[in-house]
Amino acid sequence: MPQMAPLLWLYLYFFFLLMFIIFISLNYFFKPFEKINSKISYSQPTPQSTWKL
Repeated sequence: MPQMAPLLWLYLYFFFLLMFIIFISLNYFFKPFEKINSKISYSQPTPQSTWKL
């Protein structure tokens, strides 16, 4: 029935929003932790030049 088409798109929109929110929240909470390398010496200049103001 053509009358049900707007409801179908509304349900698809809510389904997409729900899946998107779940996907973003899972990526936020389960992202891998970055390991800090303690062997790097911060006193040496970096290979990339720094901006000077």
